[in-house]
Amino acid sequence: MAAGVVDSLLYESQPDGSALCGVCERRCLIEKDGSGFCRSRRNIDGHLYSVTYGRLTSITNNPIEKKPLFHYWPGSRAFSAGSYGCNLRCVYCQNHTLSMASPPSARASYTSPESFVTLALDRGSRGLSFTFNEASCTLLEYILDCFRLASQKELYRNLNTNGYMTIEALDLLIDAGLDSLCVDIKGDNAFYRRFCNGASPDPVWRNASRARSKGLHIELVNLIIPGANDTEECIDEIISRAKGELGRDTPVHFTRFYPAYRAREFGLDRGTPVETLEWARNRAVEGGLEYVYVGNVPGHKGENTYCPRCGSLLISRYGFNIVEYLITDGGLCPECDSDVSIIGGMTTSI
Repeated sequence: MAAGVVDSLLYESQPDGSALCGVCERRCLIEKDGSGFCRSRRNIDGHLYSVTYGRLTSITNNPIEKKPLFHYWPGSRAFSAGSYGCNLRCVYCQNHTLSMASPPSARASYTSPESFVTLALDRGSRGLSFTFNEASCTLLEYILDCFRLASQKELYRNLNTNGYMTIEALDLLIDAGLDSLCVDIKGDNAFYRRFCNGASPDPVWRNASRARSKGLHIELVNLIIPGANDTEECIDEIISRAKGELGRDTPVHFTRFYPAYRAREFGLDRGTPVETLEWARNRAVEGGLEYVYVGNVPGHKGENTYCPRCGSLLISRYGFNIVEYLITDGGLCPECDSDVSIIGGMTTSI
């Protein structure tokens, strides 16, 4: 096989030569010479192959805060990459040049797992992050190999994801060393059906809950889109499920939307007012969540971390940069000695 083409995991060959993919919750039945919804799985003579293994785009050494992850190795750099394709293909996707493309592409170059991990170490990265497109489906086999190598080098292993993988895929990732998820929870069931090609939020919540129960660090991101998922009912559902299914100390980020891709065709033609983000944040805090953030508004106080017990400032941020870090070496609030839910502690000087 050519570089970038490997046997797919989690599929069942069918008597008629088709293949039932088990990587994500779409569970595509892929006919001979056909591809699945995400376009990264192809049926060749009744066998399913991944055609995007190691075919990476946009390799960069990002601040972990850009994911956004605010409670996980703050101040560190994550060696980040993605590929092509997605299993949701949301109509407003801001990475549509990658997620909507049909792999393989000349713009993607093959990088072996060994080379990828070596590059991360050479760049001074604290860990790996797969992001940009939906890597849980398009790079599953590659991520598993990279995570196993990264674990040996004591690098952290993060995935930015829409959370729409199967339980079987999630368990493979966890067994390979996945230790954190930044999960994009897009809205309620009606939102997923209309704007995310008929998907459902339930597998996303299920996977986030399972990962949390296995000790992974979880942060949630909700891109608030005016006229689509900014209702009291939708925001309250996210708050309630985050608190009830993941825990009140789970960080939740409400982020600002700007129209992209086909958004205007679907009536999504307005950016998010800052007041809407503030309303959602206040509602979440009043609803019992301890760490709630405003995103895509650099300099807003909602970027900062405050002690949920005494209200003291713990981490001051501007965009993706940490301006001030006040948590003690023991991970406590300096004013009331309450434990703060931070993984790893500050890793670089300010």
